[in-house]
Amino acid sequence: QVKLVQSGGGLVQAGGSLRLSCAASGRTFSNYAVGWFRQAPGKEREFVGTIIWNIGSTYYADSVKGRFTISRDNAKNTVYLQMNSLKPDDTAVYSCAARVTPSSWFHDRVNDYNYWGLGTQVTVSS
Repeated sequence: QVKLVQSGGGLVQAGGSLRLSCAASGRTFSNYAVGWFRQAPGKEREFVGTIIWNIGSTYYADSVKGRFTISRDNAKNTVYLQMNSLKPDDTAVYSCAARVTPSSWFHDRVNDYNYWGLGTQVTVSS
């Protein structure tokens, strides 16, 4: 079982950048996929992107492609979500999630993931 510890987030102006972190506690991310999701007020939680830890491959939602980047730091056992060119529509609570994945398939559904971080608020002002 893995525990996810999130950090980062906050308030930024439109066009600015933020970086979120998701660290594994209790075990490594080896053989896991780590996804990022967000939920805006009154909306359902939506997929942002994911990384397959073992091979470093990433996959993004169309709404963030080209602006957001997911990366990993093996030494720190941490996944990052770098968010650039932020827009007011990006305002949401962002959560990281993890699941064991024996394959290279990407998982983009909420129910695909077993472990969740507590979430962190990102607010983009216009």
